[in-house]
Amino acid sequence: MRRFDGRVAVITGGAGGIGLATARRLATEGAKIVIADVDTEAGKAAARETGGEFVATDVTDETQVEALFQTAVDTFGSLDVAFNNAGISPPEDDSILTTGLDAWRKVQEVNLTSVYLCCKAAIPHMRRQGKGAIVNTASFVAVMGAATSQISYTASKGGVLSMTRELGVQFAREGIRVNALCPGPVDTPLLRELFAKDPERAARRLVHVPMGRFAQADEIAAAVAFLASDDASFITAAQFLVDGGISGAYVTPI
Repeated sequence: MRRFDGRVAVITGGAGGIGLATARRLATEGAKIVIADVDTEAGKAAARETGGEFVATDVTDETQVEALFQTAVDTFGSLDVAFNNAGISPPEDDSILTTGLDAWRKVQEVNLTSVYLCCKAAIPHMRRQGKGAIVNTASFVAVMGAATSQISYTASKGGVLSMTRELGVQFAREGIRVNALCPGPVDTPLLRELFAKDPERAARRLVHVPMGRFAQADEIAAAVAFLASDDASFITAAQFLVDGGISGAYVTPI
């Protein structure tokens, strides 16, 4: 499929994990890719691989975020897709009883404020074009509770979900679709690092996945490609769960 021929996609957190998998997927479908990340070396490698551009970006910095989207328009002539995907899940974000205020604020800045800044910077470009698709990375934890809490992460993803819904409604009649991707646990370097430190915690999560495994990054990328494409032309303000059945389960298979 070549659903993105002539279209320009900005991907934050594009140097690895879901972001890189999505960059690869959209590039194979014809998109011009702009990778944004704080990891300069990996970001440049991702841009070379996908034939795109790399812009070193701290997504919590408003000036840098504005420059990112302006660079995409200046370089390629338009902004058709914004995949606001950058996020963190540090080990110090745990139960509300043990998570400090600094850890809370750091996660909120990277996971929620960055999405606010990216949408704020992207939407004016899309309004001028009269079209555009925004996909914000939320999480299945935005619609469920967990006894193994990461309190700031969970709250940040709930915020992404609510903000996405509101933006999708507000700008629908201007041709701009805004949807929230809600992945289940994904086999990425971030998850492997987290669970390698605590295999028991990983096993406790995996037992609740009806499919019995974590997602692969390219499976999530396929969902992003759908939401950003014209195949999803009547979908906006939606929460799109790609979670292996977690949110639909009462009792999982043995």
